[in-house]
Amino acid sequence: MNDPRDDARDDPRVLGPGPVPGSPVLGAAPDVWLARVADHVPAPGFEAGRAMLDAAELARYEAFLRPADRDMYAVAHIALRRLLGAYRGEDPGSVVLVREDCPVCGGPHGRPAVAGDGGPHFSLSHSAGLVLLAFAATPLGVDVEEIPAPGVVAELREAILHPGERAELDALPPAERAAAFGRCWARKEAYLKGTGAGLADNPDRTRVGAGPVPYPVPGWTVTDLAVPAGYSAALATATTC
Repeated sequence: MNDPRDDARDDPRVLGPGPVPGSPVLGAAPDVWLARVADHVPAPGFEAGRAMLDAAELARYEAFLRPADRDMYAVAHIALRRLLGAYRGEDPGSVVLVREDCPVCGGPHGRPAVAGDGGPHFSLSHSAGLVLLAFAATPLGVDVEEIPAPGVVAELREAILHPGERAELDALPPAERAAAFGRCWARKEAYLKGTGAGLADNPDRTRVGAGPVPYPVPGWTVTDLAVPAGYSAALATATTC
């Protein structure tokens, strides 16, 4: 029987506040996990989980003004460390996180990574109480976005969308445009996270598509992910390294 991890995973596994289920091992396809902040805060072990975070993570946590933002950040990074520890077979708090160099400017704000050898590659994203994390043997990016309000679409479309994506959006009925913008935004953020460029690269330069099927991106596979209603999410995985 084939290992289910050898097939593309477009339905994330839910990570609860307890131990990581099983002993996860990466297969040919990325592993994608979903965590709902409300399931973890408050929950037994949350305060102890914060002890896993390093000094940089704790400083970032404390910098958030809104308690909801602090909780979301903490859940995302505790989940990240729990899963990295499980994949690597080591204590989650001992995992050393670094930033690769940005491919656009060379600054130390590219893809997040584990120091040294052994991987895995990973990416995380959070939005409005939902956290997504993805792990693979090759570079990848993941993004989740709450479906934006129509006013946000009007405000950001020129700055974010490729001309071809704007045309796709304009061809849709007005009632469908917010969801289409959300899925396009998630695809684009996932791709830019995967390359390590992030928003240092102009988002409107790359076309990932606003339609039901992602537009092909050379060197990458972009896949929509199944997430709860009200959100869009996408995964971008490198096909060449």
